Amino acid sequence: MAEMPEIHHHEPPYTVGYFVGSLATASINRTLSKALIRLAPQQLEFTEIPIANLPHYSWDYDDNYPPEGRALKEALAEIDAVLFVTPEYNRAIPGVLKNAIDWASRPYGQNSFTRKPSAVIGASVGAIGTAVAQQDLRSILSYCNSPQMNAPEAYIHLTPGLITDEGKVTVESTEEFLRGYMNSFYEFIRRALTVLPRD
Repeated sequence: MAEMPEIHHHEPPYTVGYFVGSLATASINRTLSKALIRLAPQQLEFTEIPIANLPHYSWDYDDNYPPEGRALKEALAEIDAVLFVTPEYNRAIPGVLKNAIDWASRPYGQNSFTRKPSAVIGASVGAIGTAVAQQDLRSILSYCNSPQMNAPEAYIHLTPGLITDEGKVTVESTEEFLRGYMNSFYEFIRRALTVLPRD
């Protein structure tokens, strides 16, 4: 499989590919992603990276990636940074998200996350706010050589009405926190791409 092209500019605007770790139609993490995009600095441009149609990864595919796998890697090659918005399933990230990461990190030597700045956030109806899943994901991203924004951490306890279906945050303190989180992500991307250019 041919090596994917990489973006070499490091001035804003920066393109952010985001993963929503849930396939549920009424996913609260998709709702959270809408809020994050609304509150993000204008220097960030967002595109969702779809994961629903990927087959289960096997290294049998490494010599001949299917179209879904190639599309995933091409999408990652076109962005500057990655935002993960994920629920927690059984104290870990959903299998569909892990499957996408496995596809993106292969074949050997063609890991699409290498030196790609990333951030992790998630929402839950429980008070734990996806904290354990995020630690699971951070461990995976460390292995995948993705520079991570380690602070601020964001474990969102999403109560009914906190975020509307259109992504409007109804509680001022939460809105300010999420705006600050996205501002921090922008600054992290800017610093990471200056220190670790992807060329």
